[in-house]
Amino acid sequence: MDMARSRVPEEPVDRPEGDDAPNAVWFKPVMVGFMLLGLAWILVYYISGSLYPIPGLQGWNLGIGLGIALIGFLMTTRWR
Repeated sequence: MDMARSRVPEEPVDRPEGDDAPNAVWFKPVMVGFMLLGLAWILVYYISGSLYPIPGLQGWNLGIGLGIALIGFLMTTRWR
């Protein structure tokens, strides 16, 4: 007699829809880090009189700072 064939098949487990797994431990610090890095980039640009962080980009430094901060803000939509 084969034991593997005599087993009763297990019934599928019901799982509620919409229950998402929590975020990884690193998600929140990275999210806040992007927002703060973008803010710091913009502050350094204004305080230095457009000499830093990258002098050749001039006004595009604002776009870079806003883009970095935007990544952090977009991550907030995925935070559970």
